Amino acid sequence: MSTAVETAQPSFAAIVGAARVVADPAHAAALSVDGQAPQCVVFPTTAEQVAAVLRCAAEHGLAVIACRNATKLGVGNVPRRYDVAVSLKELQRVGHYEPADLTVTAEAGMEFGDFQQFVGRDGLWLPLDPPGGARASLGGILATNASGPLRLSYGAPRDMVIGMKIATTEGKLIKTGARVVKSVAGYDMAKLLLGSYGTLGVIVEASFRLYPLPHERMTFVLPAGTLGIARDLRQRILQSPIQPMRAVLLDALAAKLTLAGTSLQGKGEEPQLLVEVGASVRVLERCTREIEELGQAAGAPVDRLGTEEASSAWLSISDFRTWLLRTCPGAVLVRAALPDSATEELLSRAQQEAENERIPLAGFCQLGVGIVNLALLETSTAAALVALLRRLRKAAQGLGGVLVVEHCHWDIKSRVDVWGSTGDDFAVMAKVKAAWDPKGTLAPGRFVGGI
Repeated sequence: MSTAVETAQPSFAAIVGAARVVADPAHAAALSVDGQAPQCVVFPTTAEQVAAVLRCAAEHGLAVIACRNATKLGVGNVPRRYDVAVSLKELQRVGHYEPADLTVTAEAGMEFGDFQQFVGRDGLWLPLDPPGGARASLGGILATNASGPLRLSYGAPRDMVIGMKIATTEGKLIKTGARVVKSVAGYDMAKLLLGSYGTLGVIVEASFRLYPLPHERMTFVLPAGTLGIARDLRQRILQSPIQPMRAVLLDALAAKLTLAGTSLQGKGEEPQLLVEVGASVRVLERCTREIEELGQAAGAPVDRLGTEEASSAWLSISDFRTWLLRTCPGAVLVRAALPDSATEELLSRAQQEAENERIPLAGFCQLGVGIVNLALLETSTAAALVALLRRLRKAAQGLGGVLVVEHCHWDIKSRVDVWGSTGDDFAVMAKVKAAWDPKGTLAPGRFVGGI
């Protein structure tokens, strides 16, 4: 243990209690980032304690990463330093809750599954399907602005947050927005924290706009023999009156993996479109007729997944990172954001590049939002992989998009910046970082441009 951490430990203990400052290697290993484990883990129980711990860490020149269940710790560049982990697992209380007003305030350490179960008792939900699934924490979802295919109809977390409480490295608690939908004064400042990956401050509490649960839901599956057919189907579906909740295009391998164990298991030999609609029974009947007509016109017979099958399939798609890495821990996961019209083209180019390198690739597009997720399931040499990632990034940029490497071995990260080149706004980002975290305490080096 370094002298600085050892010196800071009594101060941490004075803030949270000696029992909540843990230097056990097992705890540290569970929160390691790219081969680096923290020298101690601090477990604050209140927002005020989080702020005090951050101030103490900054005063001692320590590097801190805030976390909960580590579902997103793999995203980002290798940290320059990592001394202390601040765990938010004790911050999981629900404060203000008004079902009639469709608003709720909860602490950032609350797991997403517990949150959905809590508001679900009143027929409400937060319409997100983020990576990490039920184990993802509210704070982690907001810090990464994490979303899945439901973004098509509901938007991203930044569209659902109406207020936040943020702990800073100066030991302050900053409140933005409000608890009610109509009053969002100061919310623009909060947008800085959403998607900043814990590099500016630590989100300790958030207020959300809730939505009524759909009356009924139905998932349709349409085979697409080629990506060209898939493009045509995407355009027809998104231009129709159907208004799907979420829709994805799975390539052949992704379809095979996703539909395994369902009644459609044998149909994963070609690209498949999955479309979910949520509405009343009568509206679903009309949507069924319209989708069947669209499928018939494209020569794509329409199937439907049962309720449990659909739930399992969508969970696999939205949280593909977790289940895929269980079976293929060496997989490299990539996420591209680009114009929706270019998604099939990028998927096609990625398939060609992977085939040339003889690397199995599974990919899917989140239709309507321009997101393409790629998984390289086997890799050859590190040099070949780095070259492939650079070509994929160049292809994405040529189509007007950006590409982020969301998971790979730290050795690869030492050769490729996972975020890619900085944009024209990087100078502003660097100034914001300096203003919010002047001593570089929070996740140093992890975000865009090494900030």
